[in-house]
Amino acid sequence: MLFLRYFGAVVLVVLTPVSGASGDALVLSGVTGERGGTLVFGQRNEPKTFNPVIAADAASRELILRVMADLIHINRATQLTEPALAKSWTVSHDGLHYVLSLRRGVRFSDGQPFTADDVVFSFQVYLDEKVRSPQRDLLLLEGKPISVRKLDSYRVAVDLPRPYAVAERLFDGLAILPRHILEPVYREGKLAQAWNLSSLPTEVVGLGPFRFKQFLAGQRVVLERNPYYWKVDQAGIQLPYLSEVDLEFAGSEDTQVLRFQDGQSDVISRMSARNFAALEKDRVRRGYALSDVGPGLEYSFLFFNLNELPEGASPEVVARQRLFRRASFRRAVSVAIDREALVRLVYLGRAAALSTPVPLGDKAWVNAKLPHIVRSLPQAHQALAAAGFSRAPDGALLDPEGKPVEFSIITSAGNTERLQMATLIQDDLKQLGMNVHVVPLEFGSLVNRVFQTHDYEACLMSLIDSDADPNPDMAVWLSSAGNHLWHPEQKTPATPWEGDIDRLMREQMVTRNRNERKRIFDRVQEILMENLPLIPLLSPDILVGAKNGLGNFRPAMMDHYVLWNIEELYWRAEAR
Repeated sequence: MLFLRYFGAVVLVVLTPVSGASGDALVLSGVTGERGGTLVFGQRNEPKTFNPVIAADAASRELILRVMADLIHINRATQLTEPALAKSWTVSHDGLHYVLSLRRGVRFSDGQPFTADDVVFSFQVYLDEKVRSPQRDLLLLEGKPISVRKLDSYRVAVDLPRPYAVAERLFDGLAILPRHILEPVYREGKLAQAWNLSSLPTEVVGLGPFRFKQFLAGQRVVLERNPYYWKVDQAGIQLPYLSEVDLEFAGSEDTQVLRFQDGQSDVISRMSARNFAALEKDRVRRGYALSDVGPGLEYSFLFFNLNELPEGASPEVVARQRLFRRASFRRAVSVAIDREALVRLVYLGRAAALSTPVPLGDKAWVNAKLPHIVRSLPQAHQALAAAGFSRAPDGALLDPEGKPVEFSIITSAGNTERLQMATLIQDDLKQLGMNVHVVPLEFGSLVNRVFQTHDYEACLMSLIDSDADPNPDMAVWLSSAGNHLWHPEQKTPATPWEGDIDRLMREQMVTRNRNERKRIFDRVQEILMENLPLIPLLSPDILVGAKNGLGNFRPAMMDHYVLWNIEELYWRAEAR
């Protein structure tokens, strides 16, 4: 297992025949629990689909991951890969060819057997351009797709178009589909319409710990134990422990918090710091525990519009664009922002200031040698003066052409924390003489302006990495990528430093020596901080809670924070 060697770690997985589970059951270590009971989870939003091939929203994926399974899984606690439906794998010396050995005797939730045919079919679907699956881009390396071939009923070969440093991580979260159910629909070209919200629960078939039992639009989804699940505990008890999971739609975080506080739900995830503080006051009397997991894989940042301007742009817009393109200007803005105040006032101390555009939950990859950014107005003034800026008699900052510095920051109207941050940054920059306007926008409109029309000046946004590894951010750092926020989809790098990042990110992607790969990515972070296309602000802490008596509750900093080990969760006898 390449990735386990890669981190110098050892994961012991015992594979023994166990009564009550057929074939190659996966035996999990840990605390043995008790079977039975229902877990109520207050999900903020209603899912849009039950179809893992087209699901793009968080609510749908949160639900789907409870009823589906992947070949190789990233353990959310250790952040290392581990066997799942693939019980083992081998890698060729050049890193281009994998052979995955599948578990025998595994069955889908309708009782039908799982084989290599299901794996090959699944990848055929995900890679089909006509299906337009969001997962397709993850299976392309430098624009070329991986290839999956059947060797026999329980072995598949995976061929990569080029070496990939952590290829095992590609398989995490990629649901293996039931060929016997979905192939006819796929052949008809109607896969995107399958498993929609009007489908009968019994029609949705997976390999996860639960299966669908009931869906009530606008209210809840009820899951029941999958009787064919392929994991067991050390005592030979077939998992999951819970009989049912009730995912209720809260509609908002405040409703979610109130229901948890009143005991109507058992687990809560991703609270704001203010709601966390409110719940803390009542936790003993109400009988629940709260956890601050620490900074996760989310990071907030400010960036300026560096796109090419359309023909006929007004002289004012052209002048501001020249201003934004000055790295000295961006550095002055960065050093003028009081990140510690953002942490203290917006997140009540439950966040961490950033000095690199890498979330702090990605501990293994943060460049610790980069200097900590400390707010310094004198340093900001000095940098601006050296770049030709001056101050008017009324204190307004004038650009090198003698024009007042004025711009707007767009951010999501539906995110209280980001609005508060934008307002505080507005005040910070006012002390430099900048006239900054905060413009709240509906999230869809904000996304349209950043990625489509490019009709904005500066934007405050957050991203959440899907994995604690540099590669998920390839779509952000590559100049040709769609998520290269400040200037997406460049035909050629617009600046020499963006060209350097392109080269280094592609180099680290194929470098299999961890230390060398870390050195390369450290240099990427140095270039980013020298040029500041994204001005890093902070990483919020992961704040969660659970009712007392819930066993094996181990929240993690990787999504999905509280239900990642749902097959192991159980109610202690005193909590029933």
